[in-house]
Amino acid sequence: MFKNSNFTIEMEREVDGRWIADVQELPGVMVYGKTRDEALAKAEALALRVVADRLDAGEITPSTKVAFSLA
Repeated sequence: MFKNSNFTIEMEREVDGRWIADVQELPGVMVYGKTRDEALAKAEALALRVVADRLDAGEITPSTKVAFSLA
C-alpha cells in the first residue's frame, strides 16, 4: 500500500475542553485526549498499530518508513 508514509495529524480543541487528533491518511484513526500532548501521543500510537497490523497482513513491506507532522 505505501512504502514511505508521512502522516498528517490534525488537532482541534472541542467545546468541552478535550482535544481531538485525526490522522488524515488513515481513515478511522481519531482519538481524544485531556490535553493536546495526550491526544497527539494517542494518535501516533494508534497509527503505528494500524501500520503494524498492515505489516502483519502483508499489505505493506517491512522497509516502510513512517513520519508524523502536525497540520
